[in-house]
Amino acid sequence: MLQISFFNRLVIWLLVAVGLLVAMPNAFYSRVESHNDAVAAIESGGATPELEADAAKWPGLLPNNLVNLGLDLRGGAHLLGRVQVEEVYAERMKAMWPEVRDALRDERGTIGTIRRVDGPEDQLRIRIQNSDQMAAAMDKVRGLARQVVSLSYPGATDIEVSAEGDVLVVQLSQAERELSDQRTVQQSLEIIRRRVDEVGTREPTIQRQGSDRIIIQVPGIGSAQELKDLIGTTAKLTFHPVVQRVSSPDADATGRTVTLPSADPSEEGVYYVLEENPVVTGEELVDAQPDFDQNGQPAVNFRFNASGARKFGDYTAENVGSPFAIVLDGEVISAPVIRQHIPGGTGIISGNFTVQESSDLAVLLRAGALPAGMDFLQERTIGPELGADSIRAGAIACVVAFAAVLVFMALSYGLFGIFANIALLINVGLIFGLLSTIGATLTLPGIAGIVLTIGMAVDANVLVFERIREELKTAKGPSRAISLGYEKALSAIIDANITTFITAAILFVLGSGPVRGFSVTLALGIITSVFTAIYVTRLLIVTWFERARPKTIEV
Repeated sequence: MLQISFFNRLVIWLLVAVGLLVAMPNAFYSRVESHNDAVAAIESGGATPELEADAAKWPGLLPNNLVNLGLDLRGGAHLLGRVQVEEVYAERMKAMWPEVRDALRDERGTIGTIRRVDGPEDQLRIRIQNSDQMAAAMDKVRGLARQVVSLSYPGATDIEVSAEGDVLVVQLSQAERELSDQRTVQQSLEIIRRRVDEVGTREPTIQRQGSDRIIIQVPGIGSAQELKDLIGTTAKLTFHPVVQRVSSPDADATGRTVTLPSADPSEEGVYYVLEENPVVTGEELVDAQPDFDQNGQPAVNFRFNASGARKFGDYTAENVGSPFAIVLDGEVISAPVIRQHIPGGTGIISGNFTVQESSDLAVLLRAGALPAGMDFLQERTIGPELGADSIRAGAIACVVAFAAVLVFMALSYGLFGIFANIALLINVGLIFGLLSTIGATLTLPGIAGIVLTIGMAVDANVLVFERIREELKTAKGPSRAISLGYEKALSAIIDANITTFITAAILFVLGSGPVRGFSVTLALGIITSVFTAIYVTRLLIVTWFERARPKTIEV
């Protein structure tokens, strides 16, 4: 018989009320968004009259979670970048040279003198004086190899050693190159994500494509160039002793040195000869914040970890009065003279920065250095106007689909169809409530998922109503017919929605970008559709039946 306990009724209506309350902020999107931005700005930088006015646009006691709008709805920037993974090979060989040199020096009595010679950047080439002892030299270098953990290359090592006449050649093995590529792209992915998150953008899409490419989509950002400026810099920070200051890039000093230009506009044409090996690197940096120097000019305050602080402190203690170069991406941004010992691993980077430049540099340093440079293969900017057009088109599609379904159900099933329509309205509200709760991003494919859900949402009701019709033909009473209709249609409803939910789950796991957006709204729509069809519509019918007590019903 038709019986729903008071507790069950209370739970159903409570879930509906909570879902619609959470979805409500989306009906006042711009107002709630201004409120959220103002609250965040007040928490980070203090209150102003304008911020307080924006914060007052929405009551603080009400929910303020919004469905994030994707790139195609909000406008923003899209980039497709290629990570220059081959740069890492050269860095590895450069870093390995001291270790190889020391190992071969131990065998100098046998192999004679050694000298590094020029060659491809991804190779380390060393000329051996006694070429007849090349085998001994190769064995010594092979002893430096490390095992590579790879199922595709069991037993492989990270380097390959060969000989070309009197030249010993060291390069990364194929196994190590593949693993290095994976690590480089993954590290680039995470660093880009941190850099984008630092500036407070909403729901960026940052994902790997293929072996060495990364897609970056950031809603709400002004232009693709602005996004490139944020993530296109490797932000490789190093601190070097200064050998001398010169006016020619060809000038060099004896020993292992590099000549780098000054980034200061007031030092145009000035170059610094630096020791090649840095004292400290940006990898040992743990924090960087925009600040002002002793002259009130914008600067960046930085702090090293324990290891970096020790090296930085020891060097400054031993070199008071000497210049010390701060190098960012191959340019000397500052070369101050060490006035005193700097303990604690903190310091300040000063230069001719604007406030915005010091803030951007702090963001880059906090996020860390990209392990390799990036080539941007594709870039485009989607304007807010195009996003507004997309929202309008999506809204029209939803309204048309909604109206068609409402009319069909009302004409086909009469009063019962109206109950189904009420449940459908609640269903759409619950979808937006769930999207807001989980912080999902709504895109055009996501709107397509909602439109599809609107069409599918009445399927369960159609199954129930048709079953009730069949039961009424067997001369059962209306109460028994409704009860049997829900009971016998339940298995078909569950089966149909489970298979669709599995499909949505597969799309989410295997898909990316727009496909995932579609799968999320589809899966959430299935959950809310089943809930409203089995519980909400039934509760409406039972409530009406208890009050009207009809002798017969028309479905």
